[in-house]
Amino acid sequence: MTTHKIAVIPGDGIGPEVVNEAVKVLELLKKLDPSFEIEFETFDWSSEYYLRHGKMMPEDALDTLKKYDAILFGAIGDKRVPDDVTIWELIMPIRKNFKQYINLRPVKLLKGVPCRYMDENIDFVIVRENAEGEYSNSGGRLYPGMEQEIAVQNTIITRTGTKKVARFAFEYAKRQGKRTVTSATKSNAIIHSMKLWDEAVNEVGKDFPAIHLQSYYIDALAAYFVLRPGDFEVVVASNLFGDILSDLGSAVVGGLGLSPSANLNPEGDFPSMFEPVHGSAPDIAGKGIANPIAQIWSAALMLEHLGREDLAAVILDAIEQVLVQKEVRTPDLGGSSTTSEMGSSIRAAIQQLQFVKEGRSR
Repeated sequence: MTTHKIAVIPGDGIGPEVVNEAVKVLELLKKLDPSFEIEFETFDWSSEYYLRHGKMMPEDALDTLKKYDAILFGAIGDKRVPDDVTIWELIMPIRKNFKQYINLRPVKLLKGVPCRYMDENIDFVIVRENAEGEYSNSGGRLYPGMEQEIAVQNTIITRTGTKKVARFAFEYAKRQGKRTVTSATKSNAIIHSMKLWDEAVNEVGKDFPAIHLQSYYIDALAAYFVLRPGDFEVVVASNLFGDILSDLGSAVVGGLGLSPSANLNPEGDFPSMFEPVHGSAPDIAGKGIANPIAQIWSAALMLEHLGREDLAAVILDAIEQVLVQKEVRTPDLGGSSTTSEMGSSIRAAIQQLQFVKEGRSR
């Protein structure tokens, strides 16, 4: 029996609170399913760590993380530490050095969450390029502090990188029985990098004749997310566009507290990392009212990646059962329940599903 070794990085703000609930869910599954073995090791790399040591993580952190099968990440961000430090000294090194070039973000209207739209069938994924694009550390500033100061930020779009993310999107669509892939672009105005993006995506699309490729300019696509979100199945986008669209998608289906994500190295050469879309939410940190669903769902995505789709399905079923019952709701969902109450309710729902007796375990 394989033991899955998980590195846990709770991070800042509400990160430790929601990660705690996700770990409890995984520990419950381990208890209920004899075929599921999982071990955790927690690392305190965070803004507090930075304030003590002058860096977000140790020099050998990446070598340490390589030993694990996956990384469960909470959130990062603290007003005492500049955001570019927390991002570029913790999350970005992990994503880039571990070649987590796919950021997968489901946008799904869960049962029990009020719908703002006529069409309640909102269920698509955003496949975001995660290693290059607009979030490339390329550029600089001249004449700092002077009137003639110049800032240059280069967008790095490669044919190879774009084709890899496009192929993942089409293969995902094929596996899931989807019929359409939507590409986010702005090649009418960003005439070099985005035209290369279009060319590379179109080239990959020819290998999947059964799947329709449609391309929309990012501004129009953002409007369509609001006007007709039920029309989409798989959306592929560059780093910045995918980041913005996924937050918009989260708002469409109920908020950031319900939105998970996966930073994937599809080849499995390095561990993949799983985290909620939301940030550290310092305004509610320590109050015990953060919604842990996004973090728990991110743990479910981790289980899918590790080959336990059966357990991932149990988690999602339990989340929806709690939401449908409407007895436990955190403030972001219009209720007054605590983080721990939501987590406890989801664990209780898992136990009620009795998935081991129903033959779901293996």
